[in-house]
Amino acid sequence: MERLGTGIGWRPEIADAVERMPGIDWVEAVAENVCPGHLPESLRRLRERGVTVVPHGVSLGLGGADRPDEGRLAALAERVEALGSPLVTEHIAFVRAGGALTASPHLEAGHLLPVPRTRDALDVLCENVRIAQEALPVPLAVENIAALISWPGEEMTEGQFLYELADRTGVRLLIDVANLHTNHVNRGEDPVKALAELPLEAIAYVHVAGGFERDGVWHDSHAHPVPEPVLDILTDLASRVSPPGVLLERDENFPAPAELEGELAAIRRALEAGAVERVKAELRSAGRAAVREADPSVAESGALARGDETGAAGATRGASGLPHPQDAGAARQRLGLAQAALLSALVAGTPVPEGFDRVRVGVQARALAAKRADIVAKVAPELPEILGADYRPAFLGYAQTHPMTGGYRRDALTFAEHLLHAGRPGDTRARRELREWWQDRSGPAPRSRRPAHRLVRATRRALLRR
Repeated sequence: MERLGTGIGWRPEIADAVERMPGIDWVEAVAENVCPGHLPESLRRLRERGVTVVPHGVSLGLGGADRPDEGRLAALAERVEALGSPLVTEHIAFVRAGGALTASPHLEAGHLLPVPRTRDALDVLCENVRIAQEALPVPLAVENIAALISWPGEEMTEGQFLYELADRTGVRLLIDVANLHTNHVNRGEDPVKALAELPLEAIAYVHVAGGFERDGVWHDSHAHPVPEPVLDILTDLASRVSPPGVLLERDENFPAPAELEGELAAIRRALEAGAVERVKAELRSAGRAAVREADPSVAESGALARGDETGAAGATRGASGLPHPQDAGAARQRLGLAQAALLSALVAGTPVPEGFDRVRVGVQARALAAKRADIVAKVAPELPEILGADYRPAFLGYAQTHPMTGGYRRDALTFAEHLLHAGRPGDTRARRELREWWQDRSGPAPRSRRPAHRLVRATRRALLRR
């Protein structure tokens, strides 16, 4: 695997700072935010300096019951070509459910949701990964995600699930140590055990990020400093293998460049500490090998003490077993029905499926609505400007009865239409501005985009606010 080094997530808000940061070997850009024909100048300059740029997809939904959308795969491939990337990454997650497969309404989560660690889900995921691998021009790596909820009836641990996925498909792994910490807090899963079960040779690179804990729930926010427990997991990982690359993720609430550089320095120290432990372990192993070579009886007793000498990885293979071929169509339908039921409970207020923690599903539902409100505010910044402090409560109220069925831009338009039909906002001036904004983007005949006409409309809005 290509050595990437130390990197940081490239975001427009910190583009200038990233260009000036010392020791940045590579960056990762959210694939859906990059237009192949109009690359940001910052990314162009980084590429010209020899900095590797990796596109990181968030909307493919490889863990969903449906086969990967050909259009989304083609778009991802275009971004790979435009950026000259050596690999591309996505998530082990589902982001939509329903539709023709389950004869139920199509629903969008607007965020990454965990797949059940079952045979059905693994079979579907493996097939989806193979489809994606065939459509993409470079190797694919997939990321373990953070989760607030656990599926009932899971048949494998996270490490076993990832091991078999990599074994059956040859896909690379993007290991997010912050997500391992999140799942430790939220689901009681041991990150040490997960690392012991992973196929370390399949790791493409590692994500490191921050979050926060509230009421016993860890929120993987990517908007807070990296905590010590996450750095400890990174050190543990580095004591087992030298990861080809490590990247700091930050998506919002960006601190001063010096603080980001400090977090990168902490990441490097964690890697160095892990490397020291790895060298010590290798020296101990070499010493034991020398003793066994000198005295064969020691080797025999050591093998008996170890049993299956493959250790944790061998235990993983024994636990998860060989692939179980099944009827792919039936597996997809079973998975589709389960995912549609859960997503409907999360975004449409239907009953929580049996076996799920109802309180945690409620936490996840509120988190999805809040994330949706945040992203709509970024996609359509005029909405919070027009509505002011009323934007967030109005959107969260709308989200309770209006699941997202398309993208965020469509969601913004539907939200505005919903308010206008209800005679809102109450302020006449704000309602007029909202109507004009909505008509500009969804009217039967788009308004003129000529600069002079846009200037007239902007001036009129400014005068009305006085």
